[in-house]
Amino acid sequence: MIPELSNPSVCMRDPQRVQEILQSMQKAGSNTLQVISDFDMTLTRFAYNGKRCPTCHSKYELDVVGFSYIFHVYIILCSSFADILDNSKLISNDCKEQLKELLNTYYPIEIDSTRSVEEKLPLMVEWWTKAHELLVQEKIKKDMLEVAVRESEAMLREGYQLFFNHLYEHSIPLLIFSAGIGDILEEVIRQAGVFHSNVKVFSNYMDFDETGLLKAFKGELIHIYNKREGALLNTGHFQELRTRPNVLLMGDSLGDLNMADGVQDMENILKIGYLNDKVEERKQSYLDSYDIVLVEDETLEVPNAVLLYLTGNK
Repeated sequence: MIPELSNPSVCMRDPQRVQEILQSMQKAGSNTLQVISDFDMTLTRFAYNGKRCPTCHSKYELDVVGFSYIFHVYIILCSSFADILDNSKLISNDCKEQLKELLNTYYPIEIDSTRSVEEKLPLMVEWWTKAHELLVQEKIKKDMLEVAVRESEAMLREGYQLFFNHLYEHSIPLLIFSAGIGDILEEVIRQAGVFHSNVKVFSNYMDFDETGLLKAFKGELIHIYNKREGALLNTGHFQELRTRPNVLLMGDSLGDLNMADGVQDMENILKIGYLNDKVEERKQSYLDSYDIVLVEDETLEVPNAVLLYLTGNK
């Protein structure tokens, strides 16, 4: 067993099953491996020195059942466009207020357990579409994104250099799926110096006009209900992944488990889940769904140890 799997932050429902998956994946070789990961709160820190870190999504207070709590919205609309851009003052106060109104209207629908996905979907798309329209009206400048990220406190998890560099050195594809904004996500990775050629990002991208002003969002909307590899199987990139039937999946929500749904002829999948908060109420559901659960762990120590094992470096 990998020593790091004995860390205090590690929880596993079936350690023996984890060991079997690891041995099978290692035997198959690193040339059969691909890594599929969420971005916010998975590759980035949830908190640092007791303070919540900014994300590519937004964080707002919402009154629910008489009390107020801070929640992280896994959707593309970003009520302040993003914590990063919010802090940079690229979004007007009026826009923030309108986006917050949308949030208060539609978020209760998203978390309503009495509604089916089929019932929620058109309302969610309506929400995100309205949010995009508001953001386009802000005429955000492309050249300000780099500055906004640089001045933010966005942080990749400790150990990110080894994670990104090791995958690159072994030519292992890293597919990052995000319902956030790809332009911001890529800039965070680029400024960290680890945006290698093996990294493929699937997210929502801004479309700028010839003067560098935001005019629209590109392509098909990526949201919490289609953030998965299966939604993109028709693209040429996925043909080359058919020879990589072993998957290391990393996420921080139960919804992230669907990201590998489209992998064809899968042989093995090892699922690592970050349980960042509300530990007691969510721990069992994570243990039932993820093979390895990392509780309030702000590092990539365990994923790195797994990768070193799978590539024969440990």
